[in-house]
Amino acid sequence: MSFYLVAYFATTLGAFAVVAALSTPEKEADTTEDYAGLASRSPWLAGVFTASLLSLAGLPLTAGFVGKFILLSAGAGAQLWALIIILAVNGTISIFYYLRIVSAMYRSREGAAVAPARQPLLTSVALAILTLVVVALGVYPSPMLSLIGLFTGP
Repeated sequence: MSFYLVAYFATTLGAFAVVAALSTPEKEADTTEDYAGLASRSPWLAGVFTASLLSLAGLPLTAGFVGKFILLSAGAGAQLWALIIILAVNGTISIFYYLRIVSAMYRSREGAAVAPARQPLLTSVALAILTLVVVALGVYPSPMLSLIGLFTGP
């Protein structure tokens, strides 16, 4: 559970940071169309948001995949079949919704708005670190699992 919480904390923080970066006091970025053409307007934000959404969907090579895999393994070990089925169904449904946003970001948009204002350096560094964490935990989760093991015991 600890790994899942770390993975989803980094993933969710990255996703919401992109939403906040694209929102303005006049207009919240709260519809799929607000992200249409983002890859051509701001490839950096589109890449960060893509990594976060793929992790939330639980696709391989992301922290979300490893987190869900660990939860499924623990559920199977405890024979919690109903919870495993619920997790699998919810995960399948979420893939549809997250991939719709990813698709919109890479789809060209007629009359796309100008690129969002440049992000402050601190925001860009934070987004880079969060994206690195999301991918690193998905590719090489062992160090985090070892660290968690130190605090939780055998």
